Amino acid sequence: MVNLVEAQKPLLHGLMKMAGIKPHSIEIEPGTIMNFWVPSETIKNTKKNKKITTTTPFSNNQCATSPETTTKPDPTKPVVVLVHGFAGEGIVTWQFQIGALTKKYSVYVPDLLFFGGSVTDSEDRSPGFQAECLAKGLRKLGVEKCIVVGFSYGGMVAFKMAEMYRDLVGALVISGSILAMTDSISSSTLNGLGFSSSSELLLPTSVKGLKALLKVAAYKKLWFPDRLHRDFLEVMFTNRKERGELLEGLVVSNKDTNIPKFPQRIHLLWGENDQIFNLELAQNMKDQLGDKTTFHGIEKAGHLVHLERPCVYNRCLKQFLTSLHAEKSQY
Repeated sequence: MVNLVEAQKPLLHGLMKMAGIKPHSIEIEPGTIMNFWVPSETIKNTKKNKKITTTTPFSNNQCATSPETTTKPDPTKPVVVLVHGFAGEGIVTWQFQIGALTKKYSVYVPDLLFFGGSVTDSEDRSPGFQAECLAKGLRKLGVEKCIVVGFSYGGMVAFKMAEMYRDLVGALVISGSILAMTDSISSSTLNGLGFSSSSELLLPTSVKGLKALLKVAAYKKLWFPDRLHRDFLEVMFTNRKERGELLEGLVVSNKDTNIPKFPQRIHLLWGENDQIFNLELAQNMKDQLGDKTTFHGIEKAGHLVHLERPCVYNRCLKQFLTSLHAEKSQY
């Protein structure tokens, strides 16, 4: 029987290419490969028989021969990097934002390790390692400065990248995420939602579990036939062992946490009805981050704010990006 989610991928890939981005793969280091969707104009043909290691999204790291390489981003367009969350790959997560941004921005959409065919043989499962690989990949793609937009798990990676690579990350937009998953936040969040572990919440193994995840992630009740839930589980929740280890690598002790002093402007763009990371957490984080951090809440939206209210989200996102230019910041 045809998997309905799998069958939609060629259409989604086609829409992304129409929006001006194409898949490309980068060897970060031996044993570590990361997939990116990059601006089409940065890709050029090389010698017909030149071989580079490449994978395409959703390929489970199948290697192929490619005659393509990349050049530096268009210098007239600021670079925006969209970093996905835990339950979906890059272009699935940001499908409603990419087309809205590509006219004025060079948009890069990575698949983090163990998502969309990005893999590593390293045993490091920390957000810091994800951030290191992402930064190395962007530099290999010719990116010298960028604005990073991070959602949920991708927001924690974005925070870490901004802390580690201040010359690369010029500004941050964070949605439904926190600086770090401390053991106290983890316990209180899971208890409040009625889950015993992060894996139970974020790595469902049944239709019932996926419905429970969608119930707490969305503001409005989402209805899909059970078959579509089963197809989604089969396609989108691969690499379960490694992703479970990623969740374990997220949690840090309260005593080991500190609030970095970020030189970048940070904008928190939130669903006001987020049940996973609620408004209180967002406001507390804004206060901790200081005067360079701004906050905007979007009503009638939950954790999946960018998917539930994409038009409002895109307008708010573009307003912040425009404000960076008004300050004559160079990204």
